[in-house]
Amino acid sequence: MSNDNALPFDLPSICRKKLSVGFDGGQLSSDAGVLLLRNVERRLGIARRLSMCLKDKRDPDLILHTVEEMLRLRIFAIASGYETPTIAIH
Repeated sequence: MSNDNALPFDLPSICRKKLSVGFDGGQLSSDAGVLLLRNVERRLGIARRLSMCLKDKRDPDLILHTVEEMLRLRIFAIASGYETPTIAIH
């Protein structure tokens, strides 16, 4: 059963390329919007600017991910609607 309804709005072109969407992909991820968010974040430098406001007191020899990387991941997770993990402090 095919339902070919046009979108109620036009999608903008990106780098002079027409942007189109398809909803017939079966079990594909709906997280593709994060790719657009990533481009916006890169242009604005939100994670970089926020990370500059925080002092990282961790041992530099033990750091696997920078504060900027962790902020970027958390921003994308929140924007994607992923639940905030609960942290228990004992």
